[in-house]
Amino acid sequence: MTNATNTPRLTVTNLSTSFPTEDGLIRSVADVSFSIQPGKTTALVGESGSGKSVTSLTLMRLLPKTANAQVSGSASFVTREGKTLDLLQIGKREMRSLRGNQLSMIFQEPMTSLNPVFTIGEQIAESVRLHKGLDRKAALAHALRMLELVEIPAAAQRIHEYPHQLSGGMRQRVMIALAMACDPTLLIADEPTTALDVTIQAQILELMRRLQAETGMSILFITHNLGVVAHHADDVVVLYSGRVVERAPVRPLFAQPEHPYTQGLLACLPGKARQPGQPKPKRLFAIRGQVSSPLAPPPGCAFEPRCDKALPECRSAMPPLIDIRQDRQARCVRVQPDAQLARVA
Repeated sequence: MTNATNTPRLTVTNLSTSFPTEDGLIRSVADVSFSIQPGKTTALVGESGSGKSVTSLTLMRLLPKTANAQVSGSASFVTREGKTLDLLQIGKREMRSLRGNQLSMIFQEPMTSLNPVFTIGEQIAESVRLHKGLDRKAALAHALRMLELVEIPAAAQRIHEYPHQLSGGMRQRVMIALAMACDPTLLIADEPTTALDVTIQAQILELMRRLQAETGMSILFITHNLGVVAHHADDVVVLYSGRVVERAPVRPLFAQPEHPYTQGLLACLPGKARQPGQPKPKRLFAIRGQVSSPLAPPPGCAFEPRCDKALPECRSAMPPLIDIRQDRQARCVRVQPDAQLARVA
């Protein structure tokens, strides 16, 4: 589902987030740009420490004040009324009116996100009363409908229970109900299934897919699980050390990854590194080395110390993000733009 003008629901441009420390400045996110179309899912992919969660917290304006974060760039969000707002520049009051309403987030660990001293019904109802102006009775009735929507068994009973009385899968369903209570147009899901077993994970992902199809909301899906990305994303943004190293629609990226880091991530998937007719490898592929310290990044490409395809020029300067084909970009000196694109440029 897209709007008539095909205007992205969210357009992030040159987003950077840094944190001053006693040892120096940590650039957790550096010049990140991407967009999400209405009704589509964009996956933000990378290892732990790549800047995925910092990106989401920056967009939601939820970074702790004590971090003294230095934020630059823009994040243009189109409201359901058609108004364009920069999430990084609007006032606190206007941001609070959007957050939990048109702009919602599912956090990685529901047990620490839900309030332990209030019932799940009260927590959903509070959000509805704040943003929709309903009275307590109507808000609780809406909360019950949301719990039924996310397929909580015996919802009329569960609505009076506390988070600790629910299983991990049930708590995650409650988080989805809470995030969806005010019909958001953009949902940010930060590793929403990490702590769940495979069966429950599949159920939660299918639930999110169904709700997206019914509501037309956009989703920013943050994950390190490429298997999930393959089945649930439309576009993929690969992060490494806080920078975008590749951006592409999901099918072309899996069929022909351009950046060596993306190639390595896909090779780590069971069965991906083996060609047809080859014997099953005794060990899974692993990308060698570790991510460089954000306090002492390499002078050139951040992936160069771990890259098996590195060239001498990779050590001297950070390569730009190159347009290689329609809707595809990669940050690598080995990448060559499509001949037609080169002629246009």
